[in-house]
Amino acid sequence: MSKKFTIEEVAKHKSDNDCWIIVNDKIYDVTNFLDDHPGGKKVLLKASGTDATKQFNAFHSPSVLEKYGPKFLIGEVGTGIEEAALDEEEERSPLQIGETFGDMVPFGDPMWYQDWYSPFYNDSHRAVRKAVRDFVEKEIMPYTYEWDEAKKLPQELFEKAAKAGILTACCHHAPADLIPYGYPAGVKPEDWDTFHNVVVADELSRCGSGGVTWGLIGGLGIGLPPVILFGSDYLKKKVVPGILSGREFICLAITEPSGGSDVANLVTEAKDMGDHYLVNGEKKWITNGVFANYFTVAVRTGGPGFEGVSFLLIERTMPGVSTRQMHCSGVWSSGTAYVTFEDVKVPKENLIGEENQGFRYIVANFNAERMGIVIQANRFARVCIEECLKYAHKRKTFGKRLIDHPVIRNKLAHMIRQVEATHAWMEILAYQSLHMPLELQPLRLGGNIALCKAQATQTFEYCAREAAQIFGGLSYTRGGQGEKIERLYREVRAFAIPGGSEEIMLELGIRQSTKIGQFMGAKL
Repeated sequence: MSKKFTIEEVAKHKSDNDCWIIVNDKIYDVTNFLDDHPGGKKVLLKASGTDATKQFNAFHSPSVLEKYGPKFLIGEVGTGIEEAALDEEEERSPLQIGETFGDMVPFGDPMWYQDWYSPFYNDSHRAVRKAVRDFVEKEIMPYTYEWDEAKKLPQELFEKAAKAGILTACCHHAPADLIPYGYPAGVKPEDWDTFHNVVVADELSRCGSGGVTWGLIGGLGIGLPPVILFGSDYLKKKVVPGILSGREFICLAITEPSGGSDVANLVTEAKDMGDHYLVNGEKKWITNGVFANYFTVAVRTGGPGFEGVSFLLIERTMPGVSTRQMHCSGVWSSGTAYVTFEDVKVPKENLIGEENQGFRYIVANFNAERMGIVIQANRFARVCIEECLKYAHKRKTFGKRLIDHPVIRNKLAHMIRQVEATHAWMEILAYQSLHMPLELQPLRLGGNIALCKAQATQTFEYCAREAAQIFGGLSYTRGGQGEKIERLYREVRAFAIPGGSEEIMLELGIRQSTKIGQFMGAKL
């Protein structure tokens, strides 16, 4: 139990060799931090011996306390006498209709977190939600800015995420005998479903960094499934255990410098040399490519168009493979790479599935990839809402809080309506993927998911823009209170373009839906 001090006791510690402050009812001895304080020593001394919560919140991001607070925390405000009444469960509000989870910032979490009824989630989803949130708040959030600026994630993060079951959760169709650790919260493999995936991706995205989410699960989530679903037992045994243990990494290499969304016309060549393929070509904007051990590569093994594409598993150790990090606007810690293959000899046993069937495998991967983008983009938009609501309740302009200005409330209202509408669409699509026959999903769900991706990324862009206006100059500065908003504003394009640009998604959504309608007898 934390040691308790009265406010009067704290007030005695206000010198440069004995300096205590109170922030959010916690007491910190910052004596040894005075000379290191970025705002200068005098700022802390002026607040010493007092409750500095208001001053702290005015100039700092909560992540500062999460990262540095434990080092200086010595106790909390109290009488020193434990009252039994404080340990009793607080009386439930007459407005509350169910269990709540999180900070209860309005619309800061999906509605089922905030006591609303939902047909999609049960106690196992709630357990996974708590497990992943605890992991993110302890192992990711305090370091997000640091990792983003360093443009890389530490190796131990992947290993911790593996042991927490997060890596397995993001590629949940791996054979049970190849999985090194269980699923989050001890959920059994046979009980794991689409909505568990939604919870994991959504909770990871609360960190407010596409670089972290893509760095941790981006390459794995789209690079490993083709191996698991279509690869040989040899390939599965070769790569799955190392990747899901966080020791090795994989990425998906499709996009080329000569074309982005035009997958059918890729030009990287894999020439049949009898006992191996000779691969030459280049791939661009490859997530995790900088540190990947394996590359799931789309290559041309046949004639032009869809029918001449195959998938190969290429290993970094193969001579002729080289990568370099690309300098992009955002997602810095995800290891975005330019990959070059020069006379790379790839054994025939590294062919994934059948030769010239690669485009079919690519299409099968698209729905999951785009749904992942929908979940992440919409949670990032929700992060913008949460950050703005918190900031608007403490920031004052023209003599009143931002939240009391009608123009700010109007901005928030438009952000909220779009995020909640997108989330509802995402959930109904997830429900369809849980129940619809797998062979029908590429055709029946592909168009809807494409449209939902465009909806999610445009909602994200809108919310990031409005959040930047609400935060003002703080959103133009890396680090500090506006850290998440500044970063997310930069990262919008990383979600609007990859996985199929918005223009392609809108076209695909209408074209495919029209075909389905005609097939179903629509009178068009």
